[in-house]
Amino acid sequence: MNWLRKVMYGRYGGDQLGIALIVFSIILSFVTMLIPVHFIGVVSLVPLTFCVYRMFSKNIHKRQRENYNFLIFWRKVKGFFTGIKADVKARKNYRFYSCPKCSQKLRIPKGKGKVSVKCPKCAAQFTQKT
Repeated sequence: MNWLRKVMYGRYGGDQLGIALIVFSIILSFVTMLIPVHFIGVVSLVPLTFCVYRMFSKNIHKRQRENYNFLIFWRKVKGFFTGIKADVKARKNYRFYSCPKCSQKLRIPKGKGKVSVKCPKCAAQFTQKT
């Protein structure tokens, strides 16, 4: 195990982007098994090769920057799906409307009849039926 430590000394190693590249490569490999197109099989090796290149790279600052940019992107994707999940769960008790002026998403409790709503973002007032 000491030999591996010597080989990896001064090198970047693995991170979240590397894991994502490996998962993406595995998914492309499964797609290749389902759809017998040999070109996709070769393409599935590209993310894996890039992952290994990143792990053995000595340019640590650049690899950290790549991982940071990936995490920013991933946080947006994850937040989008988390928001959809929360909205679906909240639809039982709330209605969702958009402000006609600024398109801000507003949540109003169900079963209150006609309600006058004031947008917290632009202060526009409008009436909605819940």
